This record gives sequence, C-alpha cells and structure tokens, in this order.
Amino acid sequence: MSDGGEVAIGLISAPGAATELAPTLAVDLQAELAVHLPHVRWRVPTVVDALVHPPADDATLVAAARGRLLEEDWDLVVCLTDLPLKAQRRPVVAHASPLHGVAVVCLPALGAVGLRRRTRDTVVGLVRTLLGDTEEQALSGGVPGLGRRARELGRSQQPEGDGSMRFTARVISGNVRLLIGMIRANQPWRLAIGLSRALTAALAAGVFALVTSDIWQLSGALGWIRLSAIAAGSVAAITVALIGGAGLWERTSDPVDRKQVTLFNVATTATVVLGVLFLYAALLLLALLTSPVLVPSRLLENGVGHGVGFGDYLKLVWLASSLATVGGALGAGLESDEAVRAAAYTHRHDRRQEVTSGQGGGERPP
Repeated sequence: MSDGGEVAIGLISAPGAATELAPTLAVDLQAELAVHLPHVRWRVPTVVDALVHPPADDATLVAAARGRLLEEDWDLVVCLTDLPLKAQRRPVVAHASPLHGVAVVCLPALGAVGLRRRTRDTVVGLVRTLLGDTEEQALSGGVPGLGRRARELGRSQQPEGDGSMRFTARVISGNVRLLIGMIRANQPWRLAIGLSRALTAALAAGVFALVTSDIWQLSGALGWIRLSAIAAGSVAAITVALIGGAGLWERTSDPVDRKQVTLFNVATTATVVLGVLFLYAALLLLALLTSPVLVPSRLLENGVGHGVGFGDYLKLVWLASSLATVGGALGAGLESDEAVRAAAYTHRHDRRQEVTSGQGGGERPP
C-alpha cells in the first residue's frame, strides 16, 4: 500500500473494446470502492497494453500483469483482455491471484449485452478478493449485482496452492457467450464499411443485373428455394474469397494452442459472414428502392410475358443482389490485405502488440 493510506489499482486494457471501456470503468471502480471501503484513498490509473502475444492462457497474463505492477509500483492490478481463455472446456471469465495482487477479466466471456455493468460488478468483486475477502464476501457481500454475477459465473476453481481463484462459466452457455463476445469485439459491421472496392464492384454488378432482360426472365422462373440457395452461395463465395485471399485462417502445430486458435478462426469466420450479410442487406435495400425506377412495371411485364406485382420485383432484386454479391467477391480480391485482415481475431492482437510496443503503453488519468 502506498504512503498515506492510498491504494493504487492499475487497470490494464488491451487495445480495442477494452480500452474504450477502461476510462468509465476506472471511475466506476473508484466510486464503488470508496463507498464500500471509505477508509482508504483509491487511485485507479489506466494503461493500454496487450501484455502477451496470442495464443496465451490466463496464467501467462497473470505473470505479465505482475511484471507491469512491479514496474509501475502499483498495489494491485486488473487486466482487461479480449483473449478467449479456457480451463477444461469451460470459458474462464476471471482469474484472481491474491498472492501476486493480479486479477484478469476476459471481456468476451461476459457476453455482448450490459458489458459495462457486468465488467464493473466482476472487477469490484475481484478487487475485494485481492484485498483478502473470501470468495463469498467478495462476490456477494454488499455490492449490488455481484451475487447475480457469481451465479452467472457458474463455479470457481483453485487449481494451484497459491490461493488463486479461477472463475469459469458453464460449458455450453458460457462458450456461446464467449463466442458472441469475441464477434462483438471484432465489430463485423466495420468490415462491410471497409470493403470499398468490393462494394463498388457489387453495385456495378447489381445495376447490370437489374437492367438485363435475361435476369428478369430467370428471376420469374426460379422458385423461392432456389433463390435462397443462390443467395447462400453468393455469401459463401465472397466469404471464402475474403478469408482465402487475405490469409485469415490461422494454423498451429501446438496441441496446447489449438483450441484457442480454433476459437480465433470461428470468430473470424463469423465476423466475415456477418460483414458480408451487412453488405448483402445494403445491396438488397438499394436494389429494392431503385428497381421501380430502373425497371418500370410495363417494361418488366413485356420482358417476363405476364403481369407483375411486388413478388416479381422482390424476386428480381433478390437475384440481382445475389449476383451483385458474387461480383463483390471479385472486388474483394482487389482489397488491401490490411483492410480485410482487420477482421482476423489474431491479426488484431498482432497489430495491437506492435502499437503498444511502439508507444510503450502510456498511462492516462482515470
């Protein structure tokens, strides 16, 4: 403890979603601790640091955070990471080591809804654990919401004899929440925005498809099941083009790291699929709005040989959007690797490691 009864709790956040959350979390943590432990002056400096290169486990993060604690002369340290941590198939939500004065929180394992509240409740409970409270006192005594979070975490383990605690979630629901949290951290909507060349190629292909009479006849002849299959195939085509072209698929020969790398690949693939679906939805909406202007109903009736209604236009724009998405796959080959690889979970950590190494971390006031 620092002189004059002050306790410094360093808050280390991985660049990205954790960094966006850290400033408000530092204020919340300081306020919560001041209410429940008012006899101590609290200081919560925040630092941006990836700490480790993935794949890594919670023990590696604890060791790296301990080194930063000693370097900064803090009393305790809390590390916010977006690495997926596992223990015996269970997602690790948090790890507290009172001996080292270190707590690690896995943000993806907290899910995608109410992340600020969940993180605050978990961090406050972990800090109380580091300060010597028992697990029951730390996670349910006097802090609103912590008892609920303790039940959500599922169970705690003490795999080592140093008094450290590992809080894990249930196997099925916990892994689903972990994967959703990883996808949220990847921000798939930004992928669709970043694919400017693919979007340009898709728009050009979509306009060409809308004004082609053969496409009018083909859309009228195809049923909804075939149109759905074509749509799924077009999304799969651009997804494969993006993943294969930018080398997003991660591989490892180390059996220890294989599970985490598999999670990286699943999160990356889901991110790309969602990004492509955002692109597809935008093309579908644009085609639906512009088709009556580009293809007047009388002209479409002459092309298909019968009266047309909303269903015929919907079939046309659906087929045109699917073909436009395939055209987007060609445009995806023109994208820079950096623009596409931003969707890769491991690549994000590679870039963050470079950024934090170059900047030396950096401390900001809470």
